[in-house]
Amino acid sequence: MITSKQRAYLRSLANAIPAIMQIGKGGLNDNLLKTVSDALEARELIKLHVLENSGEEPRAVLNTLADALGAEAVAATGRKIVLYRPSEKKPMIELPRV
Repeated sequence: MITSKQRAYLRSLANAIPAIMQIGKGGLNDNLLKTVSDALEARELIKLHVLENSGEEPRAVLNTLADALGAEAVAATGRKIVLYRPSEKKPMIELPRV
């Protein structure tokens, strides 16, 4: 569990990164979960775009992904969502201490 200060730090880092994937009408499936998990292992912090035709609310998608992947839900702003999970092999982002 991350603190609000750590979440704010991650949000500030996420401002500079582009959305690397889109979640569309296919919704959340096994292939998408695997791809997002691989991206989290490689990057630790990722931004996704939830398209209007997905039929899902971005906050619900964020919470579902976070639960399924063991990640932290950082932010849901508009149709963009941000996830964080430290890399098991090579951590790059150092969170501020509380």
